[in-house]
Amino acid sequence: MSLVKENCFHCDELVPQGIKLSVTINNKAQPMCCIGCQAVAQTIVDNNLTQYYAVRTEPAHKGSALVPEQLQKNQLLDEAVLQNEFIYQDDNIKEAILTVEGISCAACAWLIEMQLGKQAGIESINVNATTQRATVKWQDNKLALSKILNAIEEIGYHALPFKANEVEQRNKILSKTFIKRLGISGILMMQIMMIAVGLYFGAFADMAEHNKVYLRWVSFCLAIPIVSYGALPFYIGAINALKMKRLSMDVPVSIAIILAFSASAWATVTEQGEVYFESVSMFTFLLLIGKFLEFRARSHAAQVSANLLKLMPMTATRITHNDSNNQQLIKEELVAAKLLNVGDLVRVKPGETIPADGIITQGCSHINEAMLSGEQLPVNKSTNDTVFAGTVNGDGNLTVQVKQPSNQSFLSQLIRLSEQSQAHKPKLARLSDKIAQYFVAIILVTAVATALYWQQHLPEEAFWITLSVLVATCPCALSLATPTALTCATTRLNRDGIMIKSAHVMETIPSINYFAFDKTGTLTTGEFVIEEVNVNASDYSKTQVLAIAAALESHSEHPLAKPFSQYRDFNLTVEQITVASGKGVTGTLNNKQYSIGKPSWLLDNLKEKNSSASCVLVCDNKLIASFYLVDQIRSDAQPLISQLNKDKQTLMLSGDSQLACEKIALQLALNDCHGDLSATDKMNMLIKLQKQHDAKIAMVGDGVNDSPVFGAAHVSMAMGCGTDIAKSGADVILLNNQLTSVATLAKVALKTKRIIFQNYLWAFGYNAIVLPLAVAGFITPYMAVIGMSASSILVITNSLRLLKK
Repeated sequence: MSLVKENCFHCDELVPQGIKLSVTINNKAQPMCCIGCQAVAQTIVDNNLTQYYAVRTEPAHKGSALVPEQLQKNQLLDEAVLQNEFIYQDDNIKEAILTVEGISCAACAWLIEMQLGKQAGIESINVNATTQRATVKWQDNKLALSKILNAIEEIGYHALPFKANEVEQRNKILSKTFIKRLGISGILMMQIMMIAVGLYFGAFADMAEHNKVYLRWVSFCLAIPIVSYGALPFYIGAINALKMKRLSMDVPVSIAIILAFSASAWATVTEQGEVYFESVSMFTFLLLIGKFLEFRARSHAAQVSANLLKLMPMTATRITHNDSNNQQLIKEELVAAKLLNVGDLVRVKPGETIPADGIITQGCSHINEAMLSGEQLPVNKSTNDTVFAGTVNGDGNLTVQVKQPSNQSFLSQLIRLSEQSQAHKPKLARLSDKIAQYFVAIILVTAVATALYWQQHLPEEAFWITLSVLVATCPCALSLATPTALTCATTRLNRDGIMIKSAHVMETIPSINYFAFDKTGTLTTGEFVIEEVNVNASDYSKTQVLAIAAALESHSEHPLAKPFSQYRDFNLTVEQITVASGKGVTGTLNNKQYSIGKPSWLLDNLKEKNSSASCVLVCDNKLIASFYLVDQIRSDAQPLISQLNKDKQTLMLSGDSQLACEKIALQLALNDCHGDLSATDKMNMLIKLQKQHDAKIAMVGDGVNDSPVFGAAHVSMAMGCGTDIAKSGADVILLNNQLTSVATLAKVALKTKRIIFQNYLWAFGYNAIVLPLAVAGFITPYMAVIGMSASSILVITNSLRLLKK
C-alpha cells in the first residue's frame, strides 16, 4: 500500500512521514511540514492576512520557530550604542532601513506591510520588493526594534539592519547559484546539440537503427538535469501560483518545458516520432540567461544606497586632552567612526575620509565632495567651514569637531531619501501590474485555442506552434518597465548632485509649465555687501547704526542679515526679539524698540518713503538709517533662464524691493517679476496662477523661510546642501548648489518619462505583434525563447541608458 505524499502548504517542501501538523486556512485544513511553518501560517491566519496565499507567486521560505538565541540577538539591537549605526531619530520617531531575506514577489512585500501595519506604534512601513529592503518608522516609546524584527520573523521572513556589505554578499550567493544552473544546463545542452546536429545533417546516416535509438536515450538522460535542476525556479513559481489560484509569468514557461520534454521522452520510449531534447535544452538555457542578465541589471540598479553607505569610514582618529602635572597632553586614539559623539574632536590626515559631519576647528585643505554634489573639483575649506562624512580630505591636516552622530549625517539622510524615492510606483506602473495579471490568462486561453485549431489542420506541427504561443508572449517585460527606469534615473541624478526627496517628482516635472524663482541666494549668489549707509537721525553715528543693525540681524537667517555680522558689538544685547518671516526683525535695546527690515514693512505708516533701500532701521516709529546692499547674479542663471524661456514661463517672487527685482528680471529676461512679497504673499501668488492659468509650477528657492511657498508649488527645489535635508520642505535638494541642475532634472525627468513609455510600448507592442504570428505558426520555439528573453533584456538595457550623461 503506497503512502500519499503531501507538500507543505506554506513552503511547498515534502511533509516528512509521521508529521501530522496542519493549519486551517480559508476553512480548509492545510498540511504543514514543521512547527516553524505551522507557527508562521497560524500568525498569518490570526492577523487576517490569508489573502497572501491567494496572491503570492513564489513559495514562502521555510518557517523557523524563534529560538531564545535569535530573540536575544534581536533584543541586542535595542541597545542605543548599536542603534547609533543605522537608526535615524527625529524627536520620538525612529527610522531604519532593514534588509529582509525571503522576499520573492510583490505579495511578500504586501504581507510584511500588512503584518507590521497592525503593530501599535508603527508610523509607516514601505517594502521594496526589488531591492528586498523595508523602510520602517516607529514610535520609540511604544515599540522596540526587536518587536518589529520578531513580527517579521513570525510570518517567515528574516530582517536585519541594512548594511551594504551584507547586501553584496547575498547578491554574490544568488549570482553563484545562477551561474551553477547556467553552467550545468549549458554544458549538457552542448552535448545534446552535438548529437542532434549529427542526426539532422546525416552524419549518422549509415548507423544502425538501434544505435540511433541509443543516441536518443543519451540525449534523454542528458536533458533530465536541465529540465529538473536548471528549470526548477520556473516550476516552483508556477506551482505555487496555481495553488493560490493565480497565474504568474512562470506558468506558460513551465507548461512549455514540461510538454516539450514529455513529448520527446514518449517518442524515445515508443521509438516513434521525433525528439526535441535539443529544443528543450536550448529553450531552458536561454531562459536562464535572460533571468541571469535581468538579475545582474536589477542588482546594478539597486546599488545606489549600498555604494553610498560604503563611503562611510570604519574608523576615526579621536583627539583627547589629558591633564598631567599641570600640563595638558594631547592624545590620539583610533575608535570606530559610529561611536563618535557630538562635540568630539577628530584628526583627519591627507587622503583620509572624513568620519562625521562637523566644523573645521584647525587647518585648511581641499575637500573632494564629488560623492555628494557631483562636482569633481575639490572645494577649499578652512576654519569654521562645514565638512561632511564620506567626503575625502585632500592635502592638509584637519581637526574637525563632530556636529552630527553618524546615523544623522548628511550621507545617512541621502541614503534614506534615495530608498523612499525609488519605492514609488507611478499610476502607469500600477495599471500595468493589473493588466499583467490578466494577460497570462489570455495567453493560456489563446494557446488552448491554437492547439485545437492546428490539431485539426496540421496535427504534426500543432504541438510546437502551441509551445511557441506559450513562450513568445510571456509578459516578463511589463513588470520591469517602471522600476528599472526610476532606479536608474535616481542614480543618475544622485551622481549629478540632485537629491529627490518626494516620490512624485519624476512624473510631475515633465508637466511643469511655470518655473518660479526666489531672488536672493537663488538667482543671485546671496553674498551681499553693504554698499552705502544713509544715517537719517542726527543723534546716531554710522558706527552706532551698523552696530544696532548687526545686533538685530544676528537673530535672522536671511541672506541680507549676513553682511552686518562684521559690525557686531557684543556689548549690545537685544531683548524681546521677534522675527517676522520674510520681513525683518524687531527687538528692544536700552528700553527702545528697534526694527530692521524691508522698507515696505516699516515705512508704510511713516512719512518717510525710501523704497529703493534694501533695508531700513527704525526706532520707535522713526527712520534712523537706510542700508543699500548689492548682490551678484549667478553665472549659471542666464543660460538656465534662456533655456527655460523657449517653452516655459519664468517669473521671480522676492521679498526685496520691486525696483531691485525689476533690475534683475531685465538682465535675465524673466517673463515676470514680483517684489515686496512676504512668504504668504508668494504662496498666494502661486495659488492665483494655478487657478487663473491652470499653471503647473516648480518653485526654486534657498530653503530659508520658504515652507509655505514650497507647499503651494507642484514641485519645490531648494538650493545648497544644508546639514538637515530631511527637515527641509523641498521635494528636491540641489546639493551642488548650481542652477543648471534645474535643467538637468527637467531633462532627466522627461527622458525617464519617455523611456518608461518606450518600455511599455515595447512590452505591449511586442506581445501584440508576436501573438498573432505565433498563433499563425510563423514563430518557432527557438525564436519564441529568444524573443521573450530579448524583450526583457531590451527593457532593462533601455532603462540603463538613463545612467549615461
